Amino acid sequence: MRIAELLSFARQAGVDRLDAQLLVGHLLNRQRTWLLAHDDQALTEAQTTQLRQQLQQRAAGWPLAYLLGEREFCGLALQVTPDVLVPRPETELLVEWALERLAAAPQDSLVDLGTGSGAIALAVQHRRPATAVTASDASAAALRVAEANGRRHGLSVEWLHGDWWAPLHGRRYGLAVSNPPYVAGDDPHLAALTHEPRSALTPEGDGLAALRRIVEGAPEHLLPGAWLLLEHGHDQADAVRTLLAARGFARAQTRPDLAGLPRCTGAVWHPVD
Repeated sequence: MRIAELLSFARQAGVDRLDAQLLVGHLLNRQRTWLLAHDDQALTEAQTTQLRQQLQQRAAGWPLAYLLGEREFCGLALQVTPDVLVPRPETELLVEWALERLAAAPQDSLVDLGTGSGAIALAVQHRRPATAVTASDASAAALRVAEANGRRHGLSVEWLHGDWWAPLHGRRYGLAVSNPPYVAGDDPHLAALTHEPRSALTPEGDGLAALRRIVEGAPEHLLPGAWLLLEHGHDQADAVRTLLAARGFARAQTRPDLAGLPRCTGAVWHPVD
């Protein structure tokens, strides 16, 4: 089968042309410009079989990142597998905010809770090599992906296996961040996300269970003047601010994502000024 014929098959299957070109280019290790100039190039039987399968998976809703095996986040090409959530562009907001807060943190240390692919932890380490970065996750499979991403980019992060604060007994940090599962269990959008790990998307119920646990346990692991920064649903900012205030945090702030929706909320533990 020629490239042009395969792209025709993709169109008939309902796959976006750009997605199809990216899949073909990834397999052949070629840029899209090359594909456009060589669409009469014949593919081997094995290549055709693999690409047809991937196109069928994409048509069935598989994330493109899983089929390509990677996703770019904050300038880093990260391996992603069905064991981890695909990093979203809006989470880059959390990284930028963390970098701002680290500049004035009581200690140049950060913990990333529920790290998944390691996206947040590695992005911070990449931008601030001197920062001592620790990351935890309850999924051993997810940590293997994160560790592989760390090795891929030569970045030194301490990876700990455990649920939220559990593996961090006796430790305190200058900053804590998390992009936990926050989608409500009955949210209709989950139907379109069935190929990603459900536990990384929703804690079920009202979607606040993980956020509650993180806020509740935070004071035992933060230095005076340290901030806790959390990503959350667009309709959860008020609830997160209430949780933070009830636990004794101060100066709560909420920042919008690129779409203008409230996406991240943070507050400081025991202000020092």
